[in-house]
Amino acid sequence: METATDIRHLTTAELEAGLDYTRQAPHDAGVLELIVRRPAVGSREVLEEGELDLRAGLVGDTWQARGSSHMPDRSSHPDMQLNLINTRLIALLAQDKARWPLAGDQLYVDLDLSEENLPPGTRLAIGAAVVEVTDQPHTGCKKFAARFGTDAVKFVNSPEGKALHLRGVNAKVVQGGTIRTGDAVRKI
Repeated sequence: METATDIRHLTTAELEAGLDYTRQAPHDAGVLELIVRRPAVGSREVLEEGELDLRAGLVGDTWQARGSSHMPDRSSHPDMQLNLINTRLIALLAQDKARWPLAGDQLYVDLDLSEENLPPGTRLAIGAAVVEVTDQPHTGCKKFAARFGTDAVKFVNSPEGKALHLRGVNAKVVQGGTIRTGDAVRKI
């Protein structure tokens, strides 16, 4: 198990130095590099293949059971089924691919997730499934700060970080289907 002494959090200057590479992510067609299911709080399962479902999101993930503080009845938020994060950004933050799942996102894609490139309503084909980017913001939280540092949270939540969706985007499934690591991710 990783301990706090094993982690080196990058400084704001180091994060800013890596931003150009993140900005070079493909705009129209990229790759699904990692699928992570969260079967329980604090638990992660890296999958080679997953099933996206209209009601459940990523089958076996706890999205539905966790609920949302954004809903009056604390039920799961329909526009927050899935979290997508840019692999170039998480590679910078995590520094080791084994640490990518700590971000807590389900789909890790090499694709430009910026507001300009993927405004709410944009649909992405991934394997046999289609997801739609929603208008729900995805921001860094206390767990994200503990894993990647307070500079990382400030960086992804800065005005530029928000415009680039550095923390990622929320999405919902609009066509269920099987997805696999290595699948193309393309705007439709």
